[in-house]
Amino acid sequence: MAKPILIGNWKNNPKSLEEASELLTALGRKALLYKKLSLSIAAPYPYLDAVKKKAAKYANLASQDIFFESEGVHTGSVTPDILKSFGVKLAIIGHSERRALGETNEVVATKVKTAFMSGIIPLLCIGELERDEEGRHLEFLADELKFSLEGIRRKEDAEKLIIAYEPVWAIGKRASEAMSATDLAEMVIFIKKTLTDIFGREAADSIPVIYGGSVDATNAESLYKESGIRGFLVGRASLDAKSFCEIAQALISS
Repeated sequence: MAKPILIGNWKNNPKSLEEASELLTALGRKALLYKKLSLSIAAPYPYLDAVKKKAAKYANLASQDIFFESEGVHTGSVTPDILKSFGVKLAIIGHSERRALGETNEVVATKVKTAFMSGIIPLLCIGELERDEEGRHLEFLADELKFSLEGIRRKEDAEKLIIAYEPVWAIGKRASEAMSATDLAEMVIFIKKTLTDIFGREAADSIPVIYGGSVDATNAESLYKESGIRGFLVGRASLDAKSFCEIAQALISS
């Protein structure tokens, strides 16, 4: 059975290399626990080398984004070859915060293709802005998924893809106000159905769906056990070694 997936997205934190080093030291104390997971840490670019040196024994290195060109002169951008030289294995693509800055499904699709061509696993983020009784959010989610995967139809690509479902309305809330396990289970079924429309049943079944949106130690176990997800994309809680460890423990205990 495949290991549960846990990805820590540090976003633009910690505020200094010293703080990042302290966090990595704290995480390292639970290295044996994290080895039981498929763990990736997505740190800001200036911290990639520190993560590589201090967490290589128990975590893969991830990127919070990927540039859509594999080569060329692009001031301020980090190309896939540079990411790979650090040992980056996975890239977060289409995060809601990037989409809020104007990143379109078309750009996201280009980045997904770039990741595949570069040998980097694309973690495609999708999620509706809000839910409504008429079900328009389902149409929005299906379109976001289909157009973000435009031109990707090969079974061998599907087998390397991970989907992160992050409903925007659930981000930044208390766990009790976030998505319930029952609602999440319904969304996983819907996402799998949409993936089946794109890739076919066999390939769709092989694509892990993970969840992000106000995950902490109080709801991690129920969300994982009762919804059909394969793991979590964690933001805020990934910056607290104790909280992150508790989420990891919930994945292993479920």
